[in-house]
Amino acid sequence: MLVVENLSCGYGGEDVVKDVSFTLPENGRLAVLGPNGSGKTTLLRAITGFLPARGKVTLDGTGLHAMSARERGAAVAVLGQMISAYFAYTVYETVLMGRYPHRRGGLFSRPDAADRQIAQDAIRRLGLWEERDRPVTELSGGQLQRVLLARTFAQTPRLILLDEPANHLDLKFRVELVEELKAWAAMPGHAAVGVFHDLDLALDFAGTVLLMDGGRAVYLGRASEMDPALLSRVFGLDVPSYMRRCRERWETLGG
Repeated sequence: MLVVENLSCGYGGEDVVKDVSFTLPENGRLAVLGPNGSGKTTLLRAITGFLPARGKVTLDGTGLHAMSARERGAAVAVLGQMISAYFAYTVYETVLMGRYPHRRGGLFSRPDAADRQIAQDAIRRLGLWEERDRPVTELSGGQLQRVLLARTFAQTPRLILLDEPANHLDLKFRVELVEELKAWAAMPGHAAVGVFHDLDLALDFAGTVLLMDGGRAVYLGRASEMDPALLSRVFGLDVPSYMRRCRERWETLGG
């Protein structure tokens, strides 16, 4: 479904992402891991076309970088870290913004009945119906991120790119967020790529991992087959020992 071939890009003439390739099938979920500065977010920006890049990115056989901004917006959605809300749009108005790429009359055209129904369905799906008329400026961080996820679903993309979407969220909503995204990705014609720092969350989201180091892909495959020594080298930490200590603390707490 998504094919990335020999992608390289960066800033100021210096490559941050270096010759990265991978294929993501329909219903695929790929977790992108790596330390700070390894090129994870830059990779997402290059895939969307926000950042000029060398190489090739295709979605269902169509080059993403050859699409117009509106066409890309209809095909690909990006959900990033929780942001502060500065304008008092209602929950419903905010979710309805996800329909902009699909409106024939452009940004300032009025939503039609289909747009409104899709937005309402997304609001209900995320359990926000009772909050639909509340200004987003009055919401908690977890509620706001839930609204942004509803807006992402209302966009009806084929591909969702996630850039640390669970940062600053409490444990309950982190789990709920991942479960919602997994359910969405299981639907026909869908796939998702997520950048994560939390290893547990990443492995819950996806069984396939792209591990990056210094802008390069140093591992691509099933998480269960990844060499622990490679993971420890990339992060500069004995990752398996750290994870075991975390598990032992929880086991002790559980009595």
